[in-house]
Amino acid sequence: MTGKSMRNRQKRGEICRENGQRNVLAAAASGVADFIHRHGGDADRVLGLAGVPDHAIGDPLLALDLGDYCAMMELAAAETGHDNFGLWFGQQFQPRALGLIGEIALASPTLGAAVENLASLFPFHQQATETRLVREGGLLRLEYRILDGRIVERRQDAELTMGMFANVFRTGLGSGWAPEEVHFEHLRPLDWRQHQQAFDAPVHFGQRTNCVVFRDAHLDRRMPMGDLARLTGLRDRLMALAGSTGAAPFIERVRAEIRSRLADGYPHVEDVAEALGVARWTLQRRLGDSGISFSEAVEGVRRDLAGLYVRQRHIPLSDVADLLGYSELSAFSRAFRRWFGVAPITWREG
Repeated sequence: MTGKSMRNRQKRGEICRENGQRNVLAAAASGVADFIHRHGGDADRVLGLAGVPDHAIGDPLLALDLGDYCAMMELAAAETGHDNFGLWFGQQFQPRALGLIGEIALASPTLGAAVENLASLFPFHQQATETRLVREGGLLRLEYRILDGRIVERRQDAELTMGMFANVFRTGLGSGWAPEEVHFEHLRPLDWRQHQQAFDAPVHFGQRTNCVVFRDAHLDRRMPMGDLARLTGLRDRLMALAGSTGAAPFIERVRAEIRSRLADGYPHVEDVAEALGVARWTLQRRLGDSGISFSEAVEGVRRDLAGLYVRQRHIPLSDVADLLGYSELSAFSRAFRRWFGVAPITWREG
């Protein structure tokens, strides 16, 4: 298929499924241009740098590349000088604006059904993504993470997505609802107290995944716009439009699983293989076919994250070392010098 015919398909409102299987429906960017303008930024510049076509923004039937979408949010934060851009964009993002997946949540008969539908269907709205509903005693976690290891900078996306999820609960339980906790996989931002203010709950950073933690209560509350017949049609439409939940290349799935385990120490190959549903020897063989070993994959993830984390001057380097799975700062410093040719403190001050 030629580039011209692919563009023509997008203009007709169809998703291009040949672009790496990591689309996100463009409704996820509804209102982002206005939000950028309101915070003193140049939306045209942001969209241009991210490679996001302005005609697609907010169109519920078009798709954006997930990497471009995450880059757009990071660039918007930099352009506006608003470090918590994604946090506050997500807090004002109402379910209806999210397109089909938001309409599905609203049409669900109960809050519990809305949350279950988010967990099971969100990867059709945003491919190469994992969403799960996990129970731990009387608490539940609505988890979210991107499964494509090529998307390294994704803090703004995580914060806006948790805000979107929280607003589904607020629709069912009222604007005063608050989760028990909120978790983020990225490092603690400089203005982290704004996160506690936004969610009215304790917020933890450097976690294995992003999630909203909530009590197993009031899930039988009726959704104000529940409509079972409409829900069925919306589900079918979303799944037909997306075609699939997408798939990141195998090596990038490996990198994603490595990333999620670094804060607990050096990842074990057996754990990563189990998460991917393959035997250890299969994982090592497939990595070998790509010209890389498991230890080299770990090294690459650490290197990419180190370059991102060290730039955040409010985070002590000892904490950066811990979050990258190093037991000692000296070991991290040696590795950093090997990767970048200078000590991390020199990189940070440069």
